[in-house]
Amino acid sequence: MPRDLYLEIVTAERLVYSGPVRLVSAPGAEGRLGVLRGHAPLLTALAPGELRLQPVGEDEEISLAIGGGFLEVSADRVVVLAHSAERAAEIDLERALQARERAEARIRDRDEAAAERARQAMARAEARIRVAEGYRKTQGR
Repeated sequence: MPRDLYLEIVTAERLVYSGPVRLVSAPGAEGRLGVLRGHAPLLTALAPGELRLQPVGEDEEISLAIGGGFLEVSADRVVVLAHSAERAAEIDLERALQARERAEARIRDRDEAAAERARQAMARAEARIRVAEGYRKTQGR
């Protein structure tokens, strides 16, 4: 029987997730990509967004907000090196909403280089908001 697909999500600060999974769905720089056991080897950049995974033996998916990074697929392993990664329960929704507002204001008030940094900050904030709001809906809050 083939081995499970093993996932590690790592940031500079910590190991965010480590374990066998059925699937990984990630925000690739060129669009969303899904990884199942037996996927071809791959190395790709990740955009800020929602990363979803389904642990082996679980019916529910886990959502994380990631701030970009890289994803590597090898024979039976996926490694995500993320700039930032937060599980839904860790996200302070109010703080994420404020970060989005600050980014929107910077986009309007800056030169093109600063506006691009602000757009990236907004993408990270929107990913955090999406993940946090989705989690709160499933938890009845």
